[in-house]
Amino acid sequence: MASWFNAMAKSIGPKLVIVLGLSGAAWGAMQMLDRPTAPDAEPIAAQAASPAAEAADPPSTTSAQPVERRSDQPMEIDPRALTVKRVLAIDGPFRHGDYVWDEKGAPATGPVIITIDLKAETLSVFRDGYEIGAAVILYGATDKPSPLGAFPITQKDADHVSNLYDAPMPYAQRLTSDGVFIHGSDVEYGRGTHGCIGVPTEFAKKLFGVTKIGDVAVITNGKMLNVGKAKVGA
Repeated sequence: MASWFNAMAKSIGPKLVIVLGLSGAAWGAMQMLDRPTAPDAEPIAAQAASPAAEAADPPSTTSAQPVERRSDQPMEIDPRALTVKRVLAIDGPFRHGDYVWDEKGAPATGPVIITIDLKAETLSVFRDGYEIGAAVILYGATDKPSPLGAFPITQKDADHVSNLYDAPMPYAQRLTSDGVFIHGSDVEYGRGTHGCIGVPTEFAKKLFGVTKIGDVAVITNGKMLNVGKAKVGA
């Protein structure tokens, strides 16, 4: 039994050994991420909707024509859409620039949900409840933080260039009307973004290939999905 719990701990909700200090604090030697659940993490499904979310649309995971939302206007999402059936078996820590992608054993079709944990600095992608990819991310620096909440993908552009910073944003997927995207980036320790979620470019390409307009990204800061009934690996 103990070995089973150890396997689960390595495979669910990647967590920081330390909280990454983008401000340049003296944590330079500790740059690795691992996969155990943080003690204070709470299942996303157990959280009450924020006031902004309560005023938003009825629970939904996808929409043919999703409503564009600002960073302070997250949508409400049905907790049943966040049911996890399988998580990937990932051995050892994640480092900046690392990702895994494995669709074997997962349904070929089904709703896609992206979960992003800023505290763990990781992104996971689930199809029909099966985790098919995970990556270490960059997120918004202190002066331009990434938003929290659920946001639908409203635009996809494989060759997007930022009109504010004249910077390439490959395989960009827009989450908010005020310019927050998931996009390919050089994910290196100590770097941040202007609020976007940066993932390794090869991972961004794979993610771009499995999502559609209306798929939802859920951004939290330490709140984890309930994986108590999920199996590990194929």
